[in-house]
Amino acid sequence: MTQSPSFGILLALIGTLVLTPDALLMRLSGMDGYQMVGWRGGLMGLIFLLSWIILSRGRWADIMRMATPFGLLIVVCQYFNASLFALGVSWAPAAIVLIGVATVPVFAAVFSWVLMGEKAGRLTWITIAVVLVGVMIAVLGGEAAHVSFDAKIIPGALAGLGVGAVLAMNFVVLRAHPYLPILLCIGVGALMAGLTGVLVTGPEAMTDGTVWAIMLAGGFVLPFSFFSLSLASRYTAAANVSLIMLLETVLGPLWVWWGVGEALNASMVIGGVIVVVSLAIYIVLTSRNGRQVKVEK
Repeated sequence: MTQSPSFGILLALIGTLVLTPDALLMRLSGMDGYQMVGWRGGLMGLIFLLSWIILSRGRWADIMRMATPFGLLIVVCQYFNASLFALGVSWAPAAIVLIGVATVPVFAAVFSWVLMGEKAGRLTWITIAVVLVGVMIAVLGGEAAHVSFDAKIIPGALAGLGVGAVLAMNFVVLRAHPYLPILLCIGVGALMAGLTGVLVTGPEAMTDGTVWAIMLAGGFVLPFSFFSLSLASRYTAAANVSLIMLLETVLGPLWVWWGVGEALNASMVIGGVIVVVSLAIYIVLTSRNGRQVKVEK
């Protein structure tokens, strides 16, 4: 099938916009780290696997493709992606974790170059730099500005970096190997993370907190957004998908402000405007210069 890279950017944009309420839903749930991992990973994994069972036209072939080194790498990436963000937020202020997650386009550009020989252009690197500045202004001028250094925040920061790395690897591998079954590979990884969360938390404690909020996150927000983002990586460079995904970092606090009344400060607004405007310019310029690319299903 032939599609313009603009189609991939549109998919990434839709997936990111659906993802933006995730932080609010996590906050509303009132759950701890592994408890959220259990719900989010378990529900997402079940929905992906059920969708795969219904939609797959070659289940045995899909299983064999998942069993390849790159298929198993996607499973591992999704396991850590489903685990590290929720755990990081439970270990450290969300702002600290988000700084680490904001490195995802840098990881994506490096991995694309190493694994695919796909070098990011000057426009991409300039946009990455400007967007990272906007994210730092928004995050460091907000919650993180009031956080004194404590050795306990180091695991949270490392978790954020881990999320950035595994997300980037996920996008790059799916772009380099379009034969891999997205629903199966991501579903297995997410379900494994969910089962780990349930085992650590204990089944009897899984219903502590606001269940509907975490069910909405794990049952709709995460499956829809990550399928769109992963599919987008087959149509446009992984660095592009990663850049668009950073919108969640600045739009997520708007949902939190609307949902629980957590105030926004000037730095968050200024940083958010920088990110949104930079990405809008990048999308327009990329769309104008986009070429038709062939993508295998």
